[in-house]
Amino acid sequence: DLLDPERLIQCPFVKQHQIRACRFPYHLVKCKESNPEIAKKLATCPFNARHLVPRGDLSDHIMKCNDQALMEQDVVSGSCEPPQDQVKDGSTWQPPPCDEDWET
Repeated sequence: DLLDPERLIQCPFVKQHQIRACRFPYHLVKCKESNPEIAKKLATCPFNARHLVPRGDLSDHIMKCNDQALMEQDVVSGSCEPPQDQVKDGSTWQPPPCDEDWET
């Protein structure tokens, strides 16, 4: 199951590392720092930062990446934009006046 936080994922830096899905992002950061030479050879997928692939395979990965469909769906549905009622109403909040003078 792809949503199971306990499933094991293979580390792209050290193939012997099997990491639980819930810990995978943290492991990537640490393992990248520990393996800078391998990190230089890998590229990050623009659709999912957990996808690290060899630089030469990135364009092929982008064409086939399952997360691309999710990104396109968000763009088409406009879910990144605020609801229209918020846009029409606008915000009446104003910042309070600043009494500080850092020069004095």
